[in-house]
Amino acid sequence: MCSNHQHSKLTSANEDLKTIERQLDRRHFLKKTSLGIGAMALGSLLGTEKMFGNLGKDSSPEEVLKAYNKNRLGLPHHTPKAKRIIYLFQSGGPSQMDLFDYKPKLVDMFGKELPKSVIGGQRLTGMSGSQSTLPIAPSSFTFKQYGESRAWVSDAMPYLSEVVDDLCFIKSMQTDQINHTPAITFMQTGNQLPGRPAIGSWLSYGLGSDNENLPTFIALVSKNGKGQPLKASLWGNGFLPTEHQGVQFRSGKDPVLYLSDPENYDGNDRRDMLDYLKHLNELQGDAYGDPEIQSRMTQYEMAFKMQTSIPEVTDLSKEPEYIFDMYGEDSRDPGTYAANCLMARKLLEKGVRFVQLYHQGWDQHNYCPGGVKSQSKKTDQATAALIKDLKQRGMFEDTLVVWGGEFGRTVYSQGQLTSTNYGRDHHPKAFTMWMAGAGVKPGFTYGATDDFSYNVTADPVHVHDFHATLMHLFGIDHERLTFKHQGRRYRLTDVHGHVVKDLLT
Repeated sequence: MCSNHQHSKLTSANEDLKTIERQLDRRHFLKKTSLGIGAMALGSLLGTEKMFGNLGKDSSPEEVLKAYNKNRLGLPHHTPKAKRIIYLFQSGGPSQMDLFDYKPKLVDMFGKELPKSVIGGQRLTGMSGSQSTLPIAPSSFTFKQYGESRAWVSDAMPYLSEVVDDLCFIKSMQTDQINHTPAITFMQTGNQLPGRPAIGSWLSYGLGSDNENLPTFIALVSKNGKGQPLKASLWGNGFLPTEHQGVQFRSGKDPVLYLSDPENYDGNDRRDMLDYLKHLNELQGDAYGDPEIQSRMTQYEMAFKMQTSIPEVTDLSKEPEYIFDMYGEDSRDPGTYAANCLMARKLLEKGVRFVQLYHQGWDQHNYCPGGVKSQSKKTDQATAALIKDLKQRGMFEDTLVVWGGEFGRTVYSQGQLTSTNYGRDHHPKAFTMWMAGAGVKPGFTYGATDDFSYNVTADPVHVHDFHATLMHLFGIDHERLTFKHQGRRYRLTDVHGHVVKDLLT
């Protein structure tokens, strides 16, 4: 191993590196890197790290915006309301009419054929499109109104009903995709095809990090999940620099793979190794000008820091008993949805900007009543506890919380309809999501659907609109945050989307 003071005399046994070294004599090196070093120094001064580092809770919007304007991309474009986000993604498509979109008139229509006029020309999946009949299936759950906002919530969500006055329901969500994989990809990246950057990657690229020892974008997946598979491309960086990809934390001994030291290695010379590797990468970067080399160097440094930061942040043993009681018994079991909600709060406290939770199991094609009950039992208490926890810590006012899936479910029964059972197929044209926290109207319901929860009748919100609104809360004009790739400038919302200002405070 070569020590730091020997780097200037580096010689390599590799013939390709020897060629690079011969090209980089002292005069040539200084000529090529004088501007680069200056740019690096300027980048350090104008970098994206710790944008809020010198701000207190009483800082004015002007002070926040001034601090943000140190960003190398000139972001934000306006004063942000949100500093961080937890996105609680419910994979599979939760049934809106069994949870939040109350349709009492359906009770008297049990088993009747869904009128063709309601379906219109909408596409049906192959799973129910070939059925000879499409019988209407009213919800088997009991609905009540809660809070001062009088929001409708079914008895499947007793804990969430306690915090409805903090929530902003969007009952008019729409998507273009009817099958899981393209719909989930569309919701997470703004495009149905894999390969585009995830929302968290766009925020990481645009706003940078508020911490030095953890990734900006972290994904947590509930363990033992059943249903449609989740792919790493959902939290991938796409064509953005690789340092902006989401990092998945797993339950168990190694939350991040390949981060632990090999057996019988004490790691004492790791700093020297990284310095030597950095020097080699700098030679390569100067010779070839590939920006991914700098990204790789950044990733190596982050991995080095994470070796000490990860064990601390993933250790829940020091949480008080009342916290575990609040999140529910599952929160003591690492990798469950409840434990991941608690982990997400800890990550936000450490300065992580975007935490994405993925929970599978909402795809109830057959036994919908039992499936909704099962998934609600796993998620309801912890979701409500997260809202309460953020509020008691003074974090709710600048933390955005999002809950929702990739699409909704049909009013008609897929398969046989009985007095106690029904299934529901995919439905992309009308479903419910909710947002809460930073900059979002609390105790508010936006949009409406027809008596069948099948068509939006007021204030439609497309996935692109949702993305545009989310970016707006972080001070970003979604039309101006772009990245040039293969000759074209791309953005999260492609060429669509508008900010739904009625959702905002």
